[in-house]
Amino acid sequence: MKYSDANARLNEFRQQIAGIRARMRETLAEVDAEQVSDYEFATPEGPVRLSALFGRHQDLILIHNMGASCSYCTLWADGYNGVHRHVVSRAAFVVSSPDEPAAQRRLAEARGWKFPMVSHHGTSFAADMGYRSGDGGLMPGVSVFRRDGEKILRVSDTAFSPGDDFCVLWHFFDMLPGGARDWEAESPSSCCAH
Repeated sequence: MKYSDANARLNEFRQQIAGIRARMRETLAEVDAEQVSDYEFATPEGPVRLSALFGRHQDLILIHNMGASCSYCTLWADGYNGVHRHVVSRAAFVVSSPDEPAAQRRLAEARGWKFPMVSHHGTSFAADMGYRSGDGGLMPGVSVFRRDGEKILRVSDTAFSPGDDFCVLWHFFDMLPGGARDWEAESPSSCCAH
């Protein structure tokens, strides 16, 4: 296929994706949000409630990160630094993982992460939000919460997986001949001790 023909076809696919995204936003606007508990998390400064994570914002984006044991969760988190300052101009943003706060701090410092982190270790938060598998393992993803007076509502969530929209690296690899092939994310242990 000629380059110009392939490029035109790819642009058609991108327009279809943009149309699907518009329909997804329309569907999201119709969702009946679910009320959630005001969970307590651990931080190096002490316990903090979910309600406090909103700060001055009405909306909160919370990442369900599997912790330092997951190289792909680390890859996704590396990408948040670049957008963090822009995201927090619109909504609060925090990364939650099962790691103890001291371990989170070590990893964040080693990776240069600027975003806040909280630990859900010892709580039912991940399971209650649907980010524990049937065998008890953790799963990565994102939940969006909205503050409505004293209530906390979850308005949307989705799981993460290689190739998703939450890590720009996959989209760069999609433009390479052969895509990502057998590429693997760097282990977090290669940058810091746990």
